Amino acid sequence: MTALAPSTAPALRPRITGLTAESVFVGRSLLHSLRDGESLLMAIMLPVMLMILFTYVFGGAIDPSGGYVNYVVPGIILLCAGFGAASTAVYVANDMRTGIIDRFRTMPLRAGAVLTGHVVASLLRNLLATGVVIGVALLVGFRPTADVWGWLGAIALIALYILAITYLFAAIGLASGSPEAANGYGFIILFLPYLSSAFVPVSTMPEWLQWVAENQPVTPIIEALRSLLMGTPMGDAAWWAVGWCLAILAVSFVWGAWLFRRKAGRR
Repeated sequence: MTALAPSTAPALRPRITGLTAESVFVGRSLLHSLRDGESLLMAIMLPVMLMILFTYVFGGAIDPSGGYVNYVVPGIILLCAGFGAASTAVYVANDMRTGIIDRFRTMPLRAGAVLTGHVVASLLRNLLATGVVIGVALLVGFRPTADVWGWLGAIALIALYILAITYLFAAIGLASGSPEAANGYGFIILFLPYLSSAFVPVSTMPEWLQWVAENQPVTPIIEALRSLLMGTPMGDAAWWAVGWCLAILAVSFVWGAWLFRRKAGRR
């Protein structure tokens, strides 16, 4: 009797299910953040420095009453979120350049888990940075009038904005040819708060710029945040703010998933 040759077929590896892969990549991204503490520090220091600059240098000229800090803080909060989320584009672009994605492709896990890890880690980093910025704002004179529900609404809106813009930066990182290019593209987006009601009322701008400021996503988000924290009239700002965030999130998610499948070869 002849012996049967052992099978040369590769053993099938069980696919990682549930949220196991996502939790692993979230931990990986958080570990990278701890090792790259300079990026987190700059994401906090730059908005804080801008807040101090506008409050103590320009604030007296803009609002001699001394209440300018209450006006400017909501815009600084979004700037903080933008600076923090921009690093996601660099991290994703660096993953694509180093070839680690090709290694992940050989593993039995969902392709999107890598991006989810970057996005969730960025959300946690930015919420921490935002908390620090708000703490500094209170030290320099910020006096919000919000109750518990106002604070909860503001935190929810900030988290939604961070989630949306982080997915956008992740997609930019996938579309970029290098981490340096990703950083440059992201820097362009960080100018949007300056063309909004973050630092001065839209009515004080030239007429042609007023249309731009009123019809871009950052203005209604800032106005909704300002209303939640300071009790200013809300109007329809909340609907526009949530709508813009969801639209950015949906477009960025679809764009990012398409880019990841295209560049990483996953189908």
